[in-house]
Amino acid sequence: MSVAAPDRPAWMAARDERLARRLARLRPALPTRGLVREGVLKRVVGLTLEATGCEMPLGAPARVQTANGGWVDAEVVGFAGERTFLMPSAELHGLLPNARVVPRHGHGSVEVGEGLLGRVIDGEGVPLDGRGEIRAEARVGLVGPTINPLAREPIITPMDVGVRAINALTPIGRGQRVGLMAGSGVGKSTLLGMMTRYTRADVIVVGLIGERGREVRDFVDVTLGEAGLRRAVVVATPADRPPLARVHGALRATAIAEWFRDQGLHVLLLMDSLTRYAHALREIGLSVGEPPTTRGYPPSVFARLPALVERAGNGAAGQGSITAFYTVLTEGDDPQEPIADAARAILDGHIVLSRQVAESGLYPAIDVEASVSRVVTEITDLPTRERIRKLKQLMSAYNSHRDLIAIGAYQRGADPRVDEALARWPEITEFLRQDVSQSASLADSREALARLLDTKKD
Repeated sequence: MSVAAPDRPAWMAARDERLARRLARLRPALPTRGLVREGVLKRVVGLTLEATGCEMPLGAPARVQTANGGWVDAEVVGFAGERTFLMPSAELHGLLPNARVVPRHGHGSVEVGEGLLGRVIDGEGVPLDGRGEIRAEARVGLVGPTINPLAREPIITPMDVGVRAINALTPIGRGQRVGLMAGSGVGKSTLLGMMTRYTRADVIVVGLIGERGREVRDFVDVTLGEAGLRRAVVVATPADRPPLARVHGALRATAIAEWFRDQGLHVLLLMDSLTRYAHALREIGLSVGEPPTTRGYPPSVFARLPALVERAGNGAAGQGSITAFYTVLTEGDDPQEPIADAARAILDGHIVLSRQVAESGLYPAIDVEASVSRVVTEITDLPTRERIRKLKQLMSAYNSHRDLIAIGAYQRGADPRVDEALARWPEITEFLRQDVSQSASLADSREALARLLDTKKD
């Protein structure tokens, strides 16, 4: 049996109405789920936007309204007191003082799936190839989870990259991270193209970061071609894009490679270039007030480089691998340039391209003596390592006496190793030379090295 509630006194109804009105006025300040707290744009200096009134964490996406009612995408890169610093991911046009700054949902997510194969996208995931929308299977974070180093599978399997000088003398293991160090105009892009065509990998992910727009088209149409593109994903953020877009391009390419690795596939990740990624980080850091240190690079750059590189490599048991090549531009052909020096410390080896070798007409212009693979012991047997050591010794002996040999001042018999290097030099240069249209398998490369050194020379 239910009892009807007695009528409420008028004073109680009036009180409840007053409380409801007060609550409605206070509601925008309450931390209610789904509440969006907008900010106001107060200052624009260079590429840095300063807003007040909004509370967003580092890395959170936002939109800034323009004069014509459109929006500019941005991301939080810092804050100081009541000011929030944002960096745009698109061109700045039409911004006005006191413009609206609205937080966005979907913090740092990346669309992934097999629908990406054969596609060309930018750093924000927008298709550049004019083939319509991409059908994604899942979404992952722009910044992947940290892998326990003890859970990673060891690097014990050699990887065939199709380049004789690398297969034989600087062998690469599946899951290795390698730097490709070169100045401008010494064949870096050509060597990347050879590895793209001839490397045995299930999926190829290419990150073209800060490169010229013409090179993007050439890489897709000429280097990859229709056949190569079918098993590849290209993330392109050319040099004319804002620094935040270039950073996102490197992170997106890595996130896509991680997803394919987690599906048990063996991925080849080509990042061209790590230096342009560092340049973008430098522009962002200096814009928000970080102090410049080594050659103008703020400290955060050298903290974020290993964070990107460590995401590649072998996964845990049952997962696949990411074998990564990061190109590093040695400014002024200086091997001690800050980014090159930092890359050598955090990578599992490096391949150096030499301008002197390129000017001699030898391609690929690999400086064999300066190139190092830190996993050579794990992926080669003792006879192969002895042959690698012997060839490097012969090349070092010849190069140290190159000037004397060139002017005819060297007398045979003065040094037995130089004599042997002189006798074998035509065969050595022929062994190192390889046309871009030719592929040299891992087995053929090692067999050719054995024939070269095991044959006696008078």
